[in-house]
Amino acid sequence: MPAKRRAPVLETTHDAVLDGRLRLRQPKQGHRVGHDAILLAAATAAKPGEHAVDLGAGVGAAGLALAQRVAGLRVTLVEIDPALAALASENAERNGLADRVASVALDVNAPARTFAAAGLKQADRVLMNPPFNDPARHNTSPNAGRRLAHAGKVDVLPAWIRAAARLLPPRGVLTLIWRADGLAEVLSALARSFGGVAVLPVHPKPGAPAIRVLVRAVKESRAPLALYPGLVLNDENGRPAAFADEVLRGKAVLPLAEL
Repeated sequence: MPAKRRAPVLETTHDAVLDGRLRLRQPKQGHRVGHDAILLAAATAAKPGEHAVDLGAGVGAAGLALAQRVAGLRVTLVEIDPALAALASENAERNGLADRVASVALDVNAPARTFAAAGLKQADRVLMNPPFNDPARHNTSPNAGRRLAHAGKVDVLPAWIRAAARLLPPRGVLTLIWRADGLAEVLSALARSFGGVAVLPVHPKPGAPAIRVLVRAVKESRAPLALYPGLVLNDENGRPAAFADEVLRGKAVLPLAEL
């Protein structure tokens, strides 16, 4: 009888964000936690007693950062990769948040009955960082994990927004981060179910075009679009800009998160 193949061991590193207040175990290769997850958490408003769902959570950085900031908030981390979902669960435990943060291995595109079977029927808030590079238009990573996290088909954004709309009641709030050059795609995908859209551009340095947009939208709202002043990550000399540095250290939140 041939010997059974052992599953490859996932090499990981132990890293800290938010000035060391959030400790994360994550894969050594592939998708790694970066600014996007921390900015997403900093742009998400939440209150104690609410339930937030982080779609495409990876190892849980954004959802865990939000749970750490808002005491009494319950968070569910939804991640398609079972290995990453397991790391997200471990990270919740490591940071003393396992009583309020759960991780579920689930495809965002799964039908409502599958979400319901996982205990996900409704949430007050949804935050998400969908894979935003279209393989037909952008070079994709040879690493499978990084490719899964960053590359999605052209219909990925509308599908994820539909999943968010299913989870949210009227007046429920969605926060997402996306490529700045895809803002028109975001607004189009939101139009069916969301209004009260607020947009905050993220610039790499003064005078440079935005590279990301953080977007907040309210289900069934009729409020007009609001465009916030952009966040500049670095100064003219390439050093972290003061306010952006505070946000990335977890010492300040972005205007989209102000209740």
